[in-house]
Amino acid sequence: MEIVNIKGTDDTPSVVLDKDGGVFEFSGRSLPEDVQQFYGPILEWIKAYGEAPNGQTDVCFKLEYFNTASSKMILDVLLAFEEINSNAGGVTIKWHYHEDEEDMKEAGEEYEDIVDVPFEYVEY
Repeated sequence: MEIVNIKGTDDTPSVVLDKDGGVFEFSGRSLPEDVQQFYGPILEWIKAYGEAPNGQTDVCFKLEYFNTASSKMILDVLLAFEEINSNAGGVTIKWHYHEDEEDMKEAGEEYEDIVDVPFEYVEY
């Protein structure tokens, strides 16, 4: 599969989706003007990945901030990985948050309540 490697900006997160390298990471800030345009190709990649996923998929979220529109798209990303987990298993969400950012930890906990994928919380 082709590697997705999107360099982050002030408004968009860095995204790395690398099946062969086992790297699935979202980091930075997410407030793109057009969330559908930004996240659409990412969701398509995840859907294609789900047809033959790795035995273990650790998805790292290292987000500093995301807006309301992004929160829905992040949920869609998590739901796509939930589908992979229900079909093949082996998906873990690693939700990173800064020790001073309880809001970001709470956001992860809210997502965890919605999707059926194991979450691990990593404080830094």
